[in-house]
Amino acid sequence: MMLSVTENRLAQLAEDVRCDVHSRTQDADNDARRAEISRTFISPTKEMNEYAIRATLGDDVFFEPSTAALESHVAKLTGKEAGLFMPTGTMSNQVALRTHLQQPPYSVLCDARAHIYRMEGGGIAFHSGANVIPVFPENGHHLTWEDIEPRIVSGADVHIAPTRIISLESTLNGTVIPQEDVVAISKHVRDKGIIMHLDGARLWHVTVATGLSMKELCEPFNSISLCFSKGLVGHGLSYRLQAHPSGRAWRSGSARSSEEACDRRDTLQRQLQYALTHHFPLLPRVHALAKRMQEGLEEIGVGILSPAETCMLFYDPSAIGRAAQLPKPIYLNGSRLMMHIQTAGEAVEDFLGLMRQLKEEKAQAGWRGQQADRGKHREVYVRCGPWRGPRGLPA
Repeated sequence: MMLSVTENRLAQLAEDVRCDVHSRTQDADNDARRAEISRTFISPTKEMNEYAIRATLGDDVFFEPSTAALESHVAKLTGKEAGLFMPTGTMSNQVALRTHLQQPPYSVLCDARAHIYRMEGGGIAFHSGANVIPVFPENGHHLTWEDIEPRIVSGADVHIAPTRIISLESTLNGTVIPQEDVVAISKHVRDKGIIMHLDGARLWHVTVATGLSMKELCEPFNSISLCFSKGLVGHGLSYRLQAHPSGRAWRSGSARSSEEACDRRDTLQRQLQYALTHHFPLLPRVHALAKRMQEGLEEIGVGILSPAETCMLFYDPSAIGRAAQLPKPIYLNGSRLMMHIQTAGEAVEDFLGLMRQLKEEKAQAGWRGQQADRGKHREVYVRCGPWRGPRGLPA
């Protein structure tokens, strides 16, 4: 039977549109790739993916049971009235800040190294029309009330932007803010009617490192962004936990593409549920690996820019450049070393072995090692070269 012109055209269009990304050896390929990248990146485990397939189906815009259950669980865990799923940490922070900032002028005070200030595309100005007051901590580690108090802007002068929010970050470059300082800041600023926000990028690590509960850590704050991607699971998914009725509206209106990215919340949140149950207990081992990495680097004489208090550290990368030449390569693009649940002890020892070899070679050329500058305002993010993906880094 001859196809009609319309059917022929449909067949042509279908051939153009067709996209099959699976290879005949897809499962084996995935296993090999997962083993390879686990030395540098983190990816969802097979068990997480299998768990996610069993998720309830739906769209959270209208109500999706599994997503609602996770939001409720995390809200209860942190002692807040409500939780809201976000596809990215940046969106989580920006929506939280925007719900607090109703009518300009206003300002947000934060650490000068904070993600919301340096790494979110100027989002505070773009989304909220707010000024940012960046403050360097006098102790070189974390903000204290003594750092914050003299920099708060207040008053009714029409020429100023009063400080409306104090935003802290934990961890910041892997370091933990002492809870007593957080509580002191919160007490002082709430007496002034100022809101507290927490970028809890690695708060899961903080509770493991300090023994404090999530509720204790979150109590001083009006809103919290919790990120699940930092060593716990393989996705940049965050929660904004705050009882503000406009949160969902701001999530929807912030970008349609972001809202559409949430349409599969049911599957993604199942992976988060799995990680909270099965991966959270693994974090002490991650911290031990980070400390082992720091000890090994210090033994060799490599400078440490920011110490391993949780899952990461920053080192002086000037002596490195050949990690990609290892039999099992480690791809580098800067000074941050991040450990996660899929990091093998072998990878840490391989890296340290490479550094020892480099030290020996440099020692023969007269290099004796030196302590890195860990001054109060030292930039810890040092790139080895332009980022071109994990296989494009300089060897």
